[in-house]
Amino acid sequence: MFPQTPGSGSPTDTVEPGGLGEIHLVQLYPRDMNIYGDWGNTLTLKRRLEKRGYGVKLTDYNPGDSFPADGDILVGGGGQDSGQFRVMEDLQSIKPVLMQLVDDGAPMLAICGLYQLFGHEFRTIGGQTLPGVGIFDLTTVGGEQRLIGNIVTESEKFGTIIGYENHSGLTKLGAGQQPLARVVAGAGNDGQDGTEGAVTKEVIGSYLHGSLLPKNPALADHLIATAVRRRYSHYHLEPLNDTLATKAREVAQSRPR
Repeated sequence: MFPQTPGSGSPTDTVEPGGLGEIHLVQLYPRDMNIYGDWGNTLTLKRRLEKRGYGVKLTDYNPGDSFPADGDILVGGGGQDSGQFRVMEDLQSIKPVLMQLVDDGAPMLAICGLYQLFGHEFRTIGGQTLPGVGIFDLTTVGGEQRLIGNIVTESEKFGTIIGYENHSGLTKLGAGQQPLARVVAGAGNDGQDGTEGAVTKEVIGSYLHGSLLPKNPALADHLIATAVRRRYSHYHLEPLNDTLATKAREVAQSRPR
């Protein structure tokens, strides 16, 4: 097989799944951290892999399960404070394996509540502290008001990233922490510093729901290409027909907050 880069070849949506190998997609804590449509991120990755000819092994990981250390892409979503409390101890227990995966270049996407727990800590508005795993150099505190609405950001690596934010957490990045993007319209991490999300190695954190990946195929394909390259030492991504995603992006970008 010859490696190809995204954008080579002709658009296709009809490749038989499984012919190019299998990718293990792990959904972290779907029972407690899966609100505002975050399951759509997992579904988007699965469909885009299958359309390119890759089989997908999908594993839901919840507290108390045996952690799938052979995961190729890890995805987790948002949740209420109560959900974060329910997964907090389990997240600490799998921290050594998570950090090994991070060091090994495994792609991950952490949205909202899990994004906060991938930092150093989250202090609730009630004064309780939830320890994070420290993948990102950031801390979050609960705010008095929710930051809600459509958001448009610009990333040097991924271009325009569009989504919907709905969070009261105020996240401060450490001095050396790379943000995912800069805010064009919206609040972002804390509504003040102009940043949104964070990136450490191949781990992406963001507050963007909506869900994020259906409207941002370039971001989805980056996660896929990273996983395939790590698993098979090549990647083969035929371009897909993203007409609907483009229309969704245009509509979301035109709507006021």
